[in-house]
Order: sequence, then C-alpha cells, then structure tokens
Amino acid sequence: MDFIRTLLEVLIWICGAFLTFNMVYQLVIGFWGFGKAKKDYKDHDPEMRFLVLVPAHNEEKVIGDIIENLKDMDYPRELYDFYIIADNCTDNTAEKARSLGAKVIETRKESPDAPTGKPIALKKALNTIDYRNNFDLLMIFDADNLIDRNMFREVNSQYLDKDRPDFIQCYLGAKNKKGPVAWVYYTGYTLSNRFFNLAKQRLGLNGVLGGTGFAMSTSYLAQRGGWTTMTLTEDYEMQVEAILDGRRIVWNHFTRVYDEKPTRLRAAIRQRIRWGQGHWFVTLHNSGKLVRALFAGRISIWEFLSLGTYMYSVAVMVAALLQLVFTAVLSAAFSGQPLFNLSYQSLLISVLTVSYSYCFLFYYADWKDNGIRFSLKTIPPMVVAFFATAIITFFNQVFGLIRCRDQQHWVKTEHCIHAELAPSPAPAATTSHEAA
Repeated sequence: MDFIRTLLEVLIWICGAFLTFNMVYQLVIGFWGFGKAKKDYKDHDPEMRFLVLVPAHNEEKVIGDIIENLKDMDYPRELYDFYIIADNCTDNTAEKARSLGAKVIETRKESPDAPTGKPIALKKALNTIDYRNNFDLLMIFDADNLIDRNMFREVNSQYLDKDRPDFIQCYLGAKNKKGPVAWVYYTGYTLSNRFFNLAKQRLGLNGVLGGTGFAMSTSYLAQRGGWTTMTLTEDYEMQVEAILDGRRIVWNHFTRVYDEKPTRLRAAIRQRIRWGQGHWFVTLHNSGKLVRALFAGRISIWEFLSLGTYMYSVAVMVAALLQLVFTAVLSAAFSGQPLFNLSYQSLLISVLTVSYSYCFLFYYADWKDNGIRFSLKTIPPMVVAFFATAIITFFNQVFGLIRCRDQQHWVKTEHCIHAELAPSPAPAATTSHEAA
C-alpha cells in the first residue's frame, strides 16, 4: 500500500509540474508581446511570383468573395495566379468559380472508400502545376477567407528582406465574433497572434503555422517531394517537420487573413476534436525526432523548448484530469480528505493567473492590434466564453487523444455567414493594424 501511495504522489507531482511549467512558460513568453508592433523589414518592389490555392468542398455560398478578393489584390497581376480546388463537390462550386473568371482544378475520389480532405486535394492539385519553375511562393487560403489587399506586397517584402525564409505566417483575423462560440475563437486568436507568435518572432523563435494565410517557399516544397503531409492537421504537421529540419517560420503582424469562425458549440467541438486528433498524432510520432534534432544540432535548446511545449500543449487538459483522478484516489484511499479540499492560496493563484492570461492580455491585444478599448459590455460574453473554452478544450484534447489514430475521416465545418454579409478586406494602404 505504501508503494501505491508513493506512486500516486509521484504521478500527482509530475502532472502538477507539467501544468506549472506550461503556465510559467506561456507567461514568460508573453512578456515579449507588449509594446508597439513595428515592422522589422523594409519595403521592396514586387518581385516574387505567387501561386495561390483555395481548397473548396461544396463552397458555392462563399467562394465568390475570395475570388473577387484575389482578383483585386494590390500586386501586379502577372506576378500571381490562383486556382480554386473544387474537391469532391456535389454543388455548383466549380461552375460558379469559373463564371467569376477563376481557374478551377476539380479533384475526385478514386473509390467510394478513398480518404478525402484538404491535404489530399492540395497534393492532387500541385501534381498538375509546375510550381517549382513558375512560382517562388505558395499561399493557401480557405474558401471562406478574406485577405488584406496588401498581403502579397507585405509577404514579398518580408521574404526578400529576411533572407528568404521557408515560411511566413500572416496575422490570423476573424470575419465574425458575435456569440459566445465565435467569441472564444476571436479571443483565442487575438491572444495568440500577439502574445505567442509576435512574442516568438521578437525572441528569434519559429512561429506557428495556422492552416491558412501562410506563404511557403516552392523550393522547399520541391525539396520535400511535393505535398506530403496527410494528417487532419496538415499545417501543424508541416510546421513540426520543417522546424525539425532546421527551417525557418517567421511571423507577419502587418497583413491579415480573415477566417470565418464557428458559431455553434457542436460545430466548434467537432472542429476542435479533428484538430486534436491531428495534433496528438503528429506529436506522438515526432517526439523522438524532436530529441534527435536537438542532439544533431539542427535546432537550438530554445527551439527545442519552444516546439516541445507547443507540441504537448494539447496535453494540458489530460494532465489536469489525471491529476484530479490521482488526487481523488489518494484522498479517498489514504487520507480520508474530501476531493475538493483546495487551499485559499491555490485558488487565489488560479484566479489571478486566469484573469491575467485570459482577460488582461486579451484586452491589451485587442486594443493594440484592433483599436478596441475595454468595455464593461464584454464582461458577460467573456465569462460565458471562458466556460465554453473549457468545454471545447476538453473535447479537443481528451477525445482528440482517444481518436488520434484515425487520420482518414475529415468532417467539413459548415458556414453560418452568407457571402453577402462578409466584411470587405482592408485596403492596401491601411495602417490600422499598427496600433500605437
């Protein structure tokens, strides 16, 4: 019995140490997110050739916006080309895209049981395009996205000024934030844009690929042998493989892609479980490679800690649940103490940490990056969003782990915003993103 008690105490300590390290790491990294965001690259004349791909599965309701957006970019038209990938569509996505003047690549399953999804559509499309000889950078957008008109100019300038990095991830904005679920996404991305990606950029660390709005060097893509990532989180898979290979991922805080966020809790949970499945799968299959990359000198100790912490950020809820279970067993079997016998000090620390990281940092980032000052009206949605975040995170991390072996079944996130209600992208000359 003494062995079991000691084992439970050790497991509780390990879970607590993991949670504490994760919290302290995020707090420390966040310090570099304060202050004015200033460009660290010079403007350059348009030079890079862009290939833009827009995977679209039954997206006739929203495909018109992104096509008109891409046709009106503030960049020489001869230096970029875009394709709509009509992937296994059963609606009029392809026909509508062609009627609006877009080039369309249609992809179909080889058999009824063949896997589908964004990675497979991208691989098939890229196999039909001579991207290595005709383009310098590949950019991928979702069908429901809108983008700043100056995006290609900013990416072109940063790419040339920063010695041609392998990836550039642009600021991830939101088309909608009304309702508690959409508010969860809005607050989360507003926080991570500044206090995670911008902070890492300032520290000289690699950023995170967000699935849309990132540029990728076609030379690196060719070296990889084309599009080879096949998990449910192809962006995260690409990010991990690139960093472990010693590649660079830089962050651009000055041009944005606007993504539509789910408005229903069920849709958010379904999407986050899919993300969790992919994240867990990639993490578990690359943990050993992370250690080997460190000892091989391909990454620094700081990059090792940065990537490792991000890889296992998906385990926070799992560790918290395990700690709760182990504590319950220990309390019931050995001490006779009630499960929720928390000290006032621990409770106070938890409340202060959540208030700082979830509320204060968000309001600061929203003010600096979006020009929106704190309002008491946002307190109720923040409270509701906090609990919604806990629910979504639980499903994301716990059920994602349970289902992580399944990387074949992709579920589409349905849109709730009609195309005519989508906001117009910011003009190329805007400086509103550079708040004082």
